[in-house]
Amino acid sequence: MEPDRKQLRQGVAHPMNSEINPRRRSRVARNLIHAKTIEDLRLMARRRLPNFVYEYIEGGGDGETTLLRNRRALGERLWAPRMALDLDTIDATTELFGAPLSMPVVIAPTGFNGMSWHDGDLMLARAASEHGIAMAQSTVSMNPIETVATAGPMRHWFQLYGFGGSAVSDKLIAIAEKVGCESLMITIDTATAGNRVWDQRNYASLRKLSLRSKVNVMGHPRWLWQVMLRNGMPNFKVLAPYVDVEDPSIFQVSKWVAGNRPILDWAAIERIRGLWPRKLIIKGILRADEAQRAVALGADAIVVSNHGGRQADHTVSSIEALPHIRAALGPDFPILIDSGFRSGSEIALALAQGASAVMVGRATLYGLAAGGQPGVARALSILNAELRRTMGLVGARTIDALTADMLFQHPAPCWHQ
Repeated sequence: MEPDRKQLRQGVAHPMNSEINPRRRSRVARNLIHAKTIEDLRLMARRRLPNFVYEYIEGGGDGETTLLRNRRALGERLWAPRMALDLDTIDATTELFGAPLSMPVVIAPTGFNGMSWHDGDLMLARAASEHGIAMAQSTVSMNPIETVATAGPMRHWFQLYGFGGSAVSDKLIAIAEKVGCESLMITIDTATAGNRVWDQRNYASLRKLSLRSKVNVMGHPRWLWQVMLRNGMPNFKVLAPYVDVEDPSIFQVSKWVAGNRPILDWAAIERIRGLWPRKLIIKGILRADEAQRAVALGADAIVVSNHGGRQADHTVSSIEALPHIRAALGPDFPILIDSGFRSGSEIALALAQGASAVMVGRATLYGLAAGGQPGVARALSILNAELRRTMGLVGARTIDALTADMLFQHPAPCWHQ
């Protein structure tokens, strides 16, 4: 039976879920403590947000084939657990770039976060600091780089799109270096914008919402007060200083972004490598040959990513590309992965296939939209508990013990002690 497209888009990874009990429906949790899964947080976010914000988070490119592929491919990965082991302790901690992470998870760079919760990027950063993980701040975040850098003792990364060319990029890189960002992450899969059909339906133009979206906003008065009225209209504060308009609005910055698509080819990456003195990460790689090229240019890590299914449609999922890239780069080079991960068990699957850490975007955004900083903290706590539980169930005491021979393969291999 083919998976239901709506279910897969909303987070059901396996098509059989609807066949177990077709009448089963998730209840929307009333507070964060009752949220047991990322899906619970998604439902809470769906209830609180107006459609145009929720669909910005949820949507994919074109027909959303890549978006659905990410979820389906994760649902197809299966464990062949090790049993009868003495797992007296489970240790989910790890190291990346020689520094500790409480779990192999990084909050991925995401934009528009101030529309989910006032100071959304700052809420994400503070939760990351509390949980001992890294957070990558986006070029299109709604808090300045300098503000996010003060969120706490956090591993702060900055993600670069390249809008406005080197004249803007070099200034952003200089700010990131000045405030002490540990890593610079260059995203290379946005030479042109993906076709986000749901966003087009919600906006009459770059300068205003559609009438339908405006009516829907009025049905969410608590969001309207908390995000738009009490604290003022959010804006893309990282980029606003570079728009040639006095006190530019969010719509003017959006228009500027649309007219200044990034130019980040391999020559630009090589030039930036010469400017940036710390760790350099290249995000948006799905091919082994391009992974090798990134390493040759001096990248310290790569991110296997299809941009969460928001760019090219009919693209291979990240989890399918990962083993080929790991084989090409060897066992020790840091490889991160994102696109589609919404549970600790899925994080464990990626680690077993060779990922050094997993970047989560929508999972923490659901938490943010459901409850601000405490909501992000709840999402991270859920992922940590699920990861640790999965490790115990499949027979891995440490992160390093999650290996490819613990996954079921067709035909099934013979395992040897």
